[in-house]
This record gives sequence, structure tokens and C-alpha cells, in this order.
Amino acid sequence: MDHRNMKFLFVKLVSQLSLVILWSFATVITSQHVSVVSLPNNESVPAVIVFGDSIVDTGNNNYINTIAKVNFLPYGKDFGGGNQPTGRFSNGLTPSDIIAAKLGVKKLLPPYLDPKLQPQDLLTGVSFASGGSGYDPLTSKIASVLSLSDQLDKFREYKNKIKETVGGNRTTTIISKSIYILCTGSNDIANTYSLSPFRRLQYDIQSYIDFMIKQATNFLKELYGLGARRIGVIGLPVLGCVPFQRTIQGGIHRECSDFENHAATLFNNKLSSQIDALKKQFPETKFVYLEIYNPLLNMIQNATKYGFEVTDKGCCGTGDFEVGFLCNRLTPHICSNTSSYIFWDSFHPTEEGYKVLCSQVLDKNIKDFF
Repeated sequence: MDHRNMKFLFVKLVSQLSLVILWSFATVITSQHVSVVSLPNNESVPAVIVFGDSIVDTGNNNYINTIAKVNFLPYGKDFGGGNQPTGRFSNGLTPSDIIAAKLGVKKLLPPYLDPKLQPQDLLTGVSFASGGSGYDPLTSKIASVLSLSDQLDKFREYKNKIKETVGGNRTTTIISKSIYILCTGSNDIANTYSLSPFRRLQYDIQSYIDFMIKQATNFLKELYGLGARRIGVIGLPVLGCVPFQRTIQGGIHRECSDFENHAATLFNNKLSSQIDALKKQFPETKFVYLEIYNPLLNMIQNATKYGFEVTDKGCCGTGDFEVGFLCNRLTPHICSNTSSYIFWDSFHPTEEGYKVLCSQVLDKNIKDFF
């Protein structure tokens, strides 16, 4: 078996765990104070509702038949009182939790599939996200996780449940005034396209990105049709600089991969333009593009400015490739100083990484939702 085939088999295995790359927002451990942002015109947000991949999955994959789970240590190393794995793909909270806290909704955003959820829990929002998913339906199929279509089906079910709890009028208000976040797409480029042959046989990178944009647009229109009116869409991060991509695509010196970074830039430019078009088509709806590529790149290039020391490796193990079940109780080394690392594993940021991104991305865009 040649080197390229061996690499593909390895990547296919890893891709079934989380296959979600980073980007993203911010986080603070539960014991820390999360400052609530000031909303314009005394607005309030009844709920936060999240769709996407492992960056914003708060534990849904615990309840489906997939190996893309992280409900074991060292995940959750710094969650709550410490060493509490919950299915979140980080050492602590995810952006879903932080966004809900920032908006004054609640401290933790639960996964919709948690069987312990009570009807009242649903009223303030949930995450439908599933680690390993993407805009491309094939991405979710490879990882055996919830596709965006599946997540929308769960959202329809969710609407019916809250209607049974509080009635039609209040349900309409909750649905229309909630803030929705969509965070996905990294797995499509970094795994389904870049590291497997399936889509490359059908598309060049330009046409594949057009396909992704079409899928994103269809999702956003469906979400609008279901009553959402405040929708934030997160762009792709600097994908080629994620530790795993450096290891697989960055050569002997583990440089950032130009291909993934170029593809992410192309996607972000088209996504931003498409969101502008949706604003014109649906003027009563707030569509907000949340750009994270440059903020994350700035953190990597100017690490000490933000209090980081390690930018090209994750905290777990060697930091080069460990993610999902490859980062586990038997992993020989887990860094003790997680706050000095941007990345927790080879795909996902640490809490501190999310915290810095949040201050740059979320806070300054809050006003655009109202």
C-alpha cells in the first residue's frame, strides 16, 4: 500500500470521530464569571438555538450510534469542577454555552438529544449540532452523525414540544426572537474534499465550494421558513493552520497548508456575498456573517499578545494528530497549562482559545442581530 493510500485510510478513520475543525467563538470555565453583553434598545433573547458540527455540539453525539464521541477523559478536563466529560469536544465549555451565557439566557446550552431534558429546559434553547457533520450530506454520512437536514427535523420536533408546553402564541415569539447560530463546513473541505477521493472525482475546489454554498443557502431558507429571524452564520477558520492539517498536509516542518486556507477564503467570500443577498431577499430577518478566519490567524501569528505560548500543537498527547478516541485516558501526556494552548486537541480549541475569539467575533457583532 503506498503512502497516499495509507494516509487516506488513517484520515478516514479519524474523520469518523469529530471531523470538525475549528474556528470559533469563546469560552470560559463554568466557575468564571461570564459578562453579559449589553443588547440594544432593551432587547431580550428568549433562547439560543445552535446547529452545526463539533465546535458547537454540547453532547448530542453521546446519544447516536457513532464513534465521533468524546464522553470520556481527558475531554472535560476543566469543565465545571474538573474532569467532567460531557461530550463537548474541548477541555471545557463550547461556544454554544458561551453565547447563551453572553446573551444572559443560561450558563450551559444542553444537547437536544439529552433524555434528561425537561420541557422547561427547551424554552431557553438547545444545541442540535453533531460533531463530524458539514454542509455536504456526504460528510455526515461518512461520520455516521446528524446531517443539517436531520438537525432541522429535530428542530421541527422541538417546535412542537414547546408549543405543547406554552401554546402557539408564545412559541411564535420564542422562535422569532431567539438567536440562531450555524457553525459548520470545516469538515467538508478538510476531510471530505481534501483528504478523501469521493468529491474530488466530481468537483474541482471552486465547484465544490459552490455546492457547499448552495447547501448552506437551502438550510438558511428552510430555517427562515420555520420562523427564525435572527441568524448568525460562522465562516470557516484558517483551516490549514489547525494542528491536524499541519501534520497531514504541511510537510516535514508542519507549515500551514495553503490549499485548505485558500479554500476557506474562497468559501468565506462566497458565503458573505450570499448572506448579503439573503438580507435583501428577506429584509425583515437579521442575517449576520461572523468572520473568524482573520481573528484566529492573528491569534496564531501573534500568540504572546493574547497570552498563548503554543499555536501549532494541541494540548492532548503529541498535539499533532490526537482527536476523539485518539485522545483518551491512556494518552501519555496531557498538558497541565491548557490556557497557554490555542488548541485542546488537533482540531478543537481550548476554552481560552474560544474566549479570545469570542471577544473579537461575538461581542462586536451582537448589535447586528437586532
